[in-house]
Amino acid sequence: MSGWQALPDDLPPEVRHFVEQLRQLKDRTGLSLVALGARTAYSKSSWHRYLNATQPPPRQAVAALCRIAGLDTTDADRFGVRWELAVQAWPRPTTAPAPTAGGEEYEDDPTLPWWDERPEEGGRGMNRLLLFAVLLLVLLLLAGVAGAVASG
Repeated sequence: MSGWQALPDDLPPEVRHFVEQLRQLKDRTGLSLVALGARTAYSKSSWHRYLNATQPPPRQAVAALCRIAGLDTTDADRFGVRWELAVQAWPRPTTAPAPTAGGEEYEDDPTLPWWDERPEEGGRGMNRLLLFAVLLLVLLLLAGVAGAVASG
């Protein structure tokens, strides 16, 4: 892996192995980080952080890379297991997250979308989901009333 910057010496072995495998998979695609970002829902700067072990990638990012690289289901499942082991061992920031070059912050748990947040984390995801559902219901009701008035 000559074109990659060296990984930090203090990385846990599970993280090091996972990132090295992720780098090989990315190289297998022949895509640049810009092209990889264009083919996935993750930016060039996000891929840079994932592939340099600055931040763990979301499971969906790994699945997207496996798909682009043409891995079969068995190999993609193996990558999923490596991801789980790496995320569990990934070093967490000890202080408040520092903004990255792209202005984004390291997320405490990048593997959970906001709608799946655990209740012990304040339940913000569920509250937002409920708010969106109520707003959608109100919009549907308004559209129905407007349709009834227009046709009547």
